[in-house]
Amino acid sequence: MRKYVTVSAKIPEDLRRRARELNINISRLIRVAIEREVKLREEELLRKMAKEASQVLRKIPQAEIVKAIRETREQR
Repeated sequence: MRKYVTVSAKIPEDLRRRARELNINISRLIRVAIEREVKLREEELLRKMAKEASQVLRKIPQAEIVKAIRETREQR
């Protein structure tokens, strides 16, 4: 079961009124926006980490990588 916390944000009264008039579920909108932003930033972080790993792996000779793969296969 998920545990939830309350997050609050201050917005102008006029904006809140207009959102209500348009039947906008503010809680859902905030939740979706935060989920989207977290996902974008996590993907950005993974891309950065993959790029760094790629730069490190380029320094390892191909023959050494092939040898490590073969040794791992033989251990199975």
